[in-house]
Amino acid sequence: MNPFISPAEKFAHSRALITLQEAGIPILVGGAYAMFHYTGLVRYTKDLDLFLRREDEARARAVLSQAGYRTELVDQMWLSKAFWGDIFIDLIFSSGNGIAAVDDDWLRHAPVGEALGVETRMVPPEEMIWSKGYVQERERWDGADVAHLLRACGKELDWRRLMRRFDEHWQVLMAHVTLFSFSYPQDRDVVPRWVWRKLLDRAERQQAEPANPDKLCRGTLLSRTQYAPDIGLWGYRDAREVEVPGFEPGSDQVCAPVFAVNPRRDESREPVVAASEV
Repeated sequence: MNPFISPAEKFAHSRALITLQEAGIPILVGGAYAMFHYTGLVRYTKDLDLFLRREDEARARAVLSQAGYRTELVDQMWLSKAFWGDIFIDLIFSSGNGIAAVDDDWLRHAPVGEALGVETRMVPPEEMIWSKGYVQERERWDGADVAHLLRACGKELDWRRLMRRFDEHWQVLMAHVTLFSFSYPQDRDVVPRWVWRKLLDRAERQQAEPANPDKLCRGTLLSRTQYAPDIGLWGYRDAREVEVPGFEPGSDQVCAPVFAVNPRRDESREPVVAASEV
């Protein structure tokens, strides 16, 4: 499938996949291989993304360790890694913001596909859209992936399940389907009209409601770096504190330099330590 992958990468990745399958650990292939499965797009990938439930993560690392891989819990919120030399595999049990946790429904709705010459199950397109929908860092934005998934799979999607996934974050889904209709004006019917009605009705009702008195910033659910000033300088509360189970303030090691800009708009800038850096 991938002309860019080296023989060493193919060996290390396929061996990890087969090892976990033979151990009976429920895993799903995502990333570039799943994108190819759904859209036909081929791109270079330096790793293999394997999705699994949080309760299976420790056993997966143990199995791969016994097979000779070096393993590491990178971020207790969502990610472990397995290394074969300098080649690595991502073991993903949630999204970086802690929202899109892998659960039984990921496994229940996963279609069978092929990756690295191995028959396996793929991350369902609904869950791919859900987890990718929040990836809006300055250096990485997965909105085009979401649009390509909608274009390829939109007419067969379980839209009710997708809307349940986004739930109270329905604005994120609305943003993506709006950008999809902008990018593909001739394919707007891919998004069912009833989906548009529900999203627009929620938007209208929200605008009519009083503003939430809590000074909350949900931007941190989209980018862990770009909204650091909101938390560190402007006094907003990080939405992850109230919306992400297990998140503790200060536990996020990903942060960006934050600057206080002189309100007179001169060139002086004073570096400030954000709350996420403490």
